[in-house]
Amino acid sequence: MTAKRSDATTKGFERTPHRALLKGTGVPDSSMNRPFIGVATSFSDLIPGHTGMRELERFIEKGVHTGGGHSFLFGIPGVCDGIAMGHKGMHYSLPTRELIADMIESVAEAHRLDGLVLLTNCDKITPGMLMAAARLDIPCIVVTAGPMMTGAGRQGRRFSFVTDTFEAMARYKAGVIDEKELMLCEENACPTAGSCQGLFTANTMAILTETMGMSLLRCGTALAVSSLKKRIAFASGERIMELVRDNITPRQILTKAAFENAIRVDLALGGSTNTVLHLLSIAREAGVELPLEEFDRLGRTTPQLASMNPGGKHFMEDLDAAGGVAAVLYQLRDLIQDNPTLTGISTQKIIASVADVDEEVVHPVSSPIRPEGGIAVLSGNLAPDGAVVKQSGVSEKMMRFTGKARCFDSEEAAMAALMGGKVVAGDVVVIRYEGPKGGPGMREMLAPTATLMGLGLGDSVALITDGRFSGGTRGPCIGHVSPEAAVGGPIALIEDGDAIELDIPNRALTLKVSDAALAERRARWIRPEPKIKTGWLARYAAVVTSANTGAICKAD
Repeated sequence: MTAKRSDATTKGFERTPHRALLKGTGVPDSSMNRPFIGVATSFSDLIPGHTGMRELERFIEKGVHTGGGHSFLFGIPGVCDGIAMGHKGMHYSLPTRELIADMIESVAEAHRLDGLVLLTNCDKITPGMLMAAARLDIPCIVVTAGPMMTGAGRQGRRFSFVTDTFEAMARYKAGVIDEKELMLCEENACPTAGSCQGLFTANTMAILTETMGMSLLRCGTALAVSSLKKRIAFASGERIMELVRDNITPRQILTKAAFENAIRVDLALGGSTNTVLHLLSIAREAGVELPLEEFDRLGRTTPQLASMNPGGKHFMEDLDAAGGVAAVLYQLRDLIQDNPTLTGISTQKIIASVADVDEEVVHPVSSPIRPEGGIAVLSGNLAPDGAVVKQSGVSEKMMRFTGKARCFDSEEAAMAALMGGKVVAGDVVVIRYEGPKGGPGMREMLAPTATLMGLGLGDSVALITDGRFSGGTRGPCIGHVSPEAAVGGPIALIEDGDAIELDIPNRALTLKVSDAALAERRARWIRPEPKIKTGWLARYAAVVTSANTGAICKAD
């Protein structure tokens, strides 16, 4: 092997103090010449998707040692979006993506690690780790810890997190279910460790990580509680050693083709809109130009092939049994570009290896769920720089809709109106000042969107926000409206009673107010005081960019 990064801490008499400190951690002389592999682990007792990582850490360590390296575990923080939902905690979720990338960069560079295994699972943690991998461009491999199982009920009923907690809460409020049924949902919604069962952000990002070639085959869908996941963890530890020896780095994998393949798989499965933010930010770190419009361009030629929870009937365990990511690639084979992967097998060779696909779960292109992909990018005078909707979760009736604006300057104010019965059919709920700067932190709106569905308003009320949505969101919910209200975007100028027209087929989001009236409103608009003025969120708000660029942090 040629010179290693870790030689800066282990080679020569000048590094006597460094070796002494390494020996203080327990590193033996026999490991001083081995590649040093960092295992960035987001283990936490706070997050169901991460509580099972202790076992996976052990298997990764065994794989690294078997491959000839010496591993070092170091911790990375995580936020559970479900637990942080609907209160101050959600301000911190998206910003942690930047912290995670910065922390991994700091540890890897300060200790001159030769390679990294990135053990992750949930919403902002996986993209933060991928951002770090692309930024550092040293050998890296990702291990996503896997989804939880669905809860088992009588007569084949299966429980899942969003449907049986957030939406059940609203159904209870509306008197549709009683307290006994509500408690049954609470007890069964999260039966095992793992990321939430549907195609929410965590699982979508795990799938896209595998699609782009940054994790091993089946890693994106193998269940957290499966022995397969342990074997993948071990194999990933072995594989990182080969990547170090061959100097295979993320930017060799994260090409424009890799991102376009990931977008197509996301569109075909009807995945989370949060992936728009994350793929844009990862692409920037990889030096790949990826404009927001690319999602819509690819979406018009990528059919939706799967009906995945929360908007559909299948869960992650079904997708895994159907063949996982490889099965989706196979069904999309004529649209997928060949690209190298960290497995050592190119994308088209992976496709060629597929022997069987359950077409009940992953339809062929000739028989799609819908002719277009799951995500659509809208524009118009209400969103000059774009807005995003998960059209796979919108009913045919609501693909075109015109309603009257009901404006709220925070999620809490909107929730109070929803739970108080003050939102009615024909309304367009506008939640603003919740963007990257205005939130700050661009909070997810799962509580109000799930409440709309639970109250039976999903086919008669639309929701528009400069915030974002959980991967669990379904219904006519438009997010990422850019520019955001806090910088004077048109969403800040809407008044109660204004007519808003939603036209998803034509990708239009229109505020039916004259240019002259909007100019008059803009002249008297006053930027509100920041909601948070202290702590690191205040610094974040000062440097974060708009959602249409990925809500990245720029110092310039």
